[in-house]
Amino acid sequence: MKQCDDIRARTAFYLDDELRGGELSGFEEHLKSCKSCADVVASERRFLESVRDARPLYPAPPELRVRAEEILDGVQPPHSAPSELRRRVQRSIRQATRGTFHPDSRRRVVAVGATIAVVIITGLWYATQRDPVVSPPSEFALMAVDTHLRHLRGQLPFEIASESPQTISTWFSGKVPFSVKLPNYQESSGQDRLYRLEGARLVGFKNDYAAYVAYQMSERPISLVVTSDAVAAASGGEDIVSKGITFHYDTIDGLKVITWSDKGLTYALVSDLEERGQQSCVVCHAGTKDRDFIEGLKPRL
Repeated sequence: MKQCDDIRARTAFYLDDELRGGELSGFEEHLKSCKSCADVVASERRFLESVRDARPLYPAPPELRVRAEEILDGVQPPHSAPSELRRRVQRSIRQATRGTFHPDSRRRVVAVGATIAVVIITGLWYATQRDPVVSPPSEFALMAVDTHLRHLRGQLPFEIASESPQTISTWFSGKVPFSVKLPNYQESSGQDRLYRLEGARLVGFKNDYAAYVAYQMSERPISLVVTSDAVAAASGGEDIVSKGITFHYDTIDGLKVITWSDKGLTYALVSDLEERGQQSCVVCHAGTKDRDFIEGLKPRL
């Protein structure tokens, strides 16, 4: 009966495709030999499918499409000079090329060249003032946000609860195909506690396990998800280079997400903290020498 209780406790993880390796095969082998548990899983699957089938669809009305097209049609081409400046250049070119060549033509040609240079410089200036290009969020960033939200909803309980970075780092050993070593700046330095480590668990990602670690800062949750950079490379969002590392900043479902790759691992931090959520970085970069990382992530004024 104890095995059945364990199987039923993990039913939600199975239906959400969270089980991997031996844990998954053991779960499915038990279902083959236990009709009672198989019926429970089948019933839960039917319930989830009925919920998905009943969800309403919200197609966008035609008026919204028309409005979106109008807005896009009115967008200025990138890196373009103002229309008045372009008209002045065209007038100067026409005047310079009209009639026969005489000594004043050389001065007009020089004037045209200078005007064209102004156009180029102005176009480049406009280019630097435009908002940075933001790419769609990566699959890893989306998974990290989904994991954060599921944990807050109580759907992903801890597999280990501890405030010790060493204890949690040791727990991950042998469970994931990479090394997880959580920093212990607060414990070793004796500084004021800026955050509190709560616990950790495994989460499924691309047919393997990633490491999930939960923190609290001023009673606000922070999620850290770690995987190998061979499985996921940090990408998407707004690129921010700080101390030689390229961070990727996204806002997804109202949450701030920062992803980056370093020394063979890819990380994602999810929070609802202010600005870009860069305060969450203290869970990985709390040392004095690392503060420049956090400063570099602040929005430019």
